[in-house]
Amino acid sequence: MKRTCVTCVCAFAAFAFAGTARLSSQDKKDAGEAHKIVHFGDLKWTPIIKGCDIASVDGDMNAEGTPFVLRLRCADGSKIPAHWHPTDENVTVLKGTFLVGMGETFDESKMQTMNVGNFVSMPKEIRHYAMSKGETIVQVHGAGPFKVNWVNPSEVPPPDAAPAAAKPKS
Repeated sequence: MKRTCVTCVCAFAAFAFAGTARLSSQDKKDAGEAHKIVHFGDLKWTPIIKGCDIASVDGDMNAEGTPFVLRLRCADGSKIPAHWHPTDENVTVLKGTFLVGMGETFDESKMQTMNVGNFVSMPKEIRHYAMSKGETIVQVHGAGPFKVNWVNPSEVPPPDAAPAAAKPKS
């Protein structure tokens, strides 16, 4: 009987300690940074190549080992020449159709179609290329730095020039 009572007391003490530790860790989470909501309309798009813009969603894509989320928006028919990244790249299609191919040369016949909701993970340094059908938006996440190394830089179409500012009338 004494042994059963000691066992019950020990079990209760362990349960009470675990519950207190759990509440304490929850308090730390609650006291930390607040959640972050990013509205699509607040994204700041920057042209990167002809027909494609990039926008940072979260994190710092240029910082070493830091998690980041970015979006790539491409006009219908935009082609992203063969390239590679020094870190793993994870891509989810949010809008449109994104075609992806592997290799050092853009070859439309070897591309695989990715529709909305599809995901692809590209290991670091693998050569790949892409194309959009319809206006396409993909979300990319990974650990920085996010760098694009073009296989053949001469194939990279420069972004369209920004519209010239209107000249004041005299």
